[in-house]
Amino acid sequence: MNRLFGARARLRWVHLILGGALLMPYFLLAQVGVGMAAGGVNALGSFPLVLAAYAAALPPAAVTAVFGPVRPLSAAAVRAMCAVPGERLAEGPARSWAARGRTSAWWTLHLGIGAVISGMTLAVPPMAVALIALPFVSGLRDTDLGLDWFSTGADAYVAPLVGTGMLGGLALCAAGAGALLARLAPVLLGPTAADRLAAAEERAADLAVRNRLARELHDAVGHALSAVTLQAVAARRVLDSDPGFVREALAAIEDTTRRTVGELDAVLGLLRDGDPAGPDTAPAPTLAADLDGLLARTRASGTPVTAHQDPGPARDWTHVPPIASREAYRIVQEGLSNALRHGAGPVDLRIRVQDAAGTGHRELEITMTNPPAAPEGKAPRTTGGRGLRGAAERAALLGGRVEAGPHEDRWRLRAVLPLAEAAR
Repeated sequence: MNRLFGARARLRWVHLILGGALLMPYFLLAQVGVGMAAGGVNALGSFPLVLAAYAAALPPAAVTAVFGPVRPLSAAAVRAMCAVPGERLAEGPARSWAARGRTSAWWTLHLGIGAVISGMTLAVPPMAVALIALPFVSGLRDTDLGLDWFSTGADAYVAPLVGTGMLGGLALCAAGAGALLARLAPVLLGPTAADRLAAAEERAADLAVRNRLARELHDAVGHALSAVTLQAVAARRVLDSDPGFVREALAAIEDTTRRTVGELDAVLGLLRDGDPAGPDTAPAPTLAADLDGLLARTRASGTPVTAHQDPGPARDWTHVPPIASREAYRIVQEGLSNALRHGAGPVDLRIRVQDAAGTGHRELEITMTNPPAAPEGKAPRTTGGRGLRGAAERAALLGGRVEAGPHEDRWRLRAVLPLAEAAR
């Protein structure tokens, strides 16, 4: 009984009636044409002509389904009213002619079957009610819709059984038609191989954006927190004995937090529905713009950093392509963050531009080493976490590589980034 009159069956019934309503414009135009072809008669006055108009209305409906947003609208209606899981239906308009053909077949079936069920829904209940009321309303027996009209020849009290059977048959037809469309929906409205590929590419692009934003947040905020924490600890330890160092540390904390807030605003601007950064947002740091400042802020935490820079014949970092300069800066920043959190002594940093063997291009090499032993109060370093994985991803996007781990008696981070643009 629930399959005939339950909530799911009722919604599918409404879905069928909606299909019948959508066929009505096509049917009205078709009945005008059929009536004119039959000699200018009213096609609605003849049941055969009504059937002819119904048949003539289906081809135009099928043609219109090939174009426009028919598939997404149909899929949305099926999800809401036919209890078909959303993942079994396609998203967006049809991309191929095969998908459009299936959409056209679905549209024709929905409207065609829906029109039949709609007509039965309009015609059967009044007839069934008249039959059920026939034994109790004597006036019905003398009308054209009385017992003689049905020509059963049976006793009047048989009529309620016939009327009840008609209502049950209507419910059975509606439930069966709704179940049939629900079964056919994934076949005709389901995603094609092209749809699945497009969805996979969209998910991959979304994940790539999320990963990039996660790397930016981790590198900017993580490094700032590590540096500020160590700068504050170092300043507290020499608060009374070295006021000059304390002032330097506080200035470094101020500069670090200001820069980090600007970078955080830039990332959050991308997260807010993809809005671009505003005019007051700090640009992404690069080797040319902030390498010296990054080293100075790191030294202000009390960790000695020896830097050897060899930009090549250009003598500065401005000739390095912007994307390589930005990613190299982040890799250096991550290496210094690891040294601050887990290192045990001075950091030796070497950055140079050199010829890439056998390629005719140049490459940027970053090498950073420091003692691996963890002093008291610092976590021992193993093979690196999210930051080093992020550094490897940054290098891989440029066709480079990152190696991190124990090397001889020290911890070493080595990154190589190709500079094909700089060689031209």
